[in-house]
Amino acid sequence: MASGLAALLDDVAAIAKLAAASLDDVTAAAGKAGSKAIGVVVDDAAVTPGYAMGFTPERELPIVWKIALGSLRNKFFFLLPGALLLSAFAPWAVTPILMIGGAYLCFEATEKIIEAVAKTTGKVDASPKVTELALSSAQLEAQKVSGAIRTDFILSGEIMAIALATVADRPFAIQAGALVVVSLALTIAVYGVVGLIVKMDDIGVHLAARQSAAAKAFGRGLVKSMPHLLKGLAFVGTAAMLWVGGGIIVHGLEHFHLNTVPHIVHDLSKLAGQVPGFGPVTEWLAFAGGASIVGLIIGGIIVAIVHFVPKRKH
Repeated sequence: MASGLAALLDDVAAIAKLAAASLDDVTAAAGKAGSKAIGVVVDDAAVTPGYAMGFTPERELPIVWKIALGSLRNKFFFLLPGALLLSAFAPWAVTPILMIGGAYLCFEATEKIIEAVAKTTGKVDASPKVTELALSSAQLEAQKVSGAIRTDFILSGEIMAIALATVADRPFAIQAGALVVVSLALTIAVYGVVGLIVKMDDIGVHLAARQSAAAKAFGRGLVKSMPHLLKGLAFVGTAAMLWVGGGIIVHGLEHFHLNTVPHIVHDLSKLAGQVPGFGPVTEWLAFAGGASIVGLIIGGIIVAIVHFVPKRKH
């Protein structure tokens, strides 16, 4: 009886070790996949606060919550099952789909740069603002939430594709677990940060009304820094889209043995990596810069095709 109980305990311990090892594998795979998608995550966190701005303070967090729920629906009802089906039945399609998504990121980033340049020259179409003024607050909120969820679908799709490509060589169960962890963790992280960003000015106003001189100064600093923070986030998000999108294109070209551009980017990054004491940093910066240039070129070509070619034909 004792020996049988000992054998049972040994089996339970073995199962527990196997489960722990599987959990470690899932966590490690999720961490690797999440780190690869960090550029898109930065852009997601940079883009989303704009959808909650312009409303009364009590509506800001509910709007962020609605967008977060929409993001979870995007991931768990559509993107995650689609990614797993793709992995199971058409793994060859992952790289082409990833490259299409990367090209879209390059296009969107380049379009943002062109819009920013147009704003500085005064060539801005104000008609969207006129349309917004004609809507009720509830209609405008629904429109903003819907637009944010559509944008999230594209960015989340890119995150899932990057994550899937990162764990494509792992067993199916590990892939599924890693994608679930990445989906939950990144959604919580992104919309937690977004919620904090949209309430920072309210926190600043609250602190500025306190009796403490230090709290007042800090609160005023928060309020004054918000426009600069949002501009900085927009810049970082655009740069991240170019670097990630261009990097995806470079790796995709390598996958299809079209090595001319990848060799140039890698050779330049290796050359930059020879700086004593800062090699890894300068190598990464050089690769990110090279990938961004590739992304800008790809994005510029797509922008020309989408916007300028149809106008010339017309």
